[in-house]
Amino acid sequence: MKIAIASEGKNLDSEISKRGGRAPYYFIFESKKLVETIKNPFASGSGGAGFSVAYMLAEKNVKLVVAGKVGGNMESALKEKGINFREESNKKVEEVI
Repeated sequence: MKIAIASEGKNLDSEISKRGGRAPYYFIFESKKLVETIKNPFASGSGGAGFSVAYMLAEKNVKLVVAGKVGGNMESALKEKGINFREESNKKVEEVI
């Protein structure tokens, strides 16, 4: 199962991002192995980041998203795509995996 974790930085010892749609980075893991690091192209700019991130992660066959906070729009988009989510805060990426 592929898991995407929102991150404030580009290292595994970075804090989980409190902003799901606007997280600077996403780490994608499969079977507890890091398979991809994504610099979030929707982290800045106009509205719709949550929808856009959810669709991007769905294209990568992610089944679970972990972020500090998932906003209403992102939650709706994740549910539409059949992706579960879990809110975690005050942890590092490596602690969740």
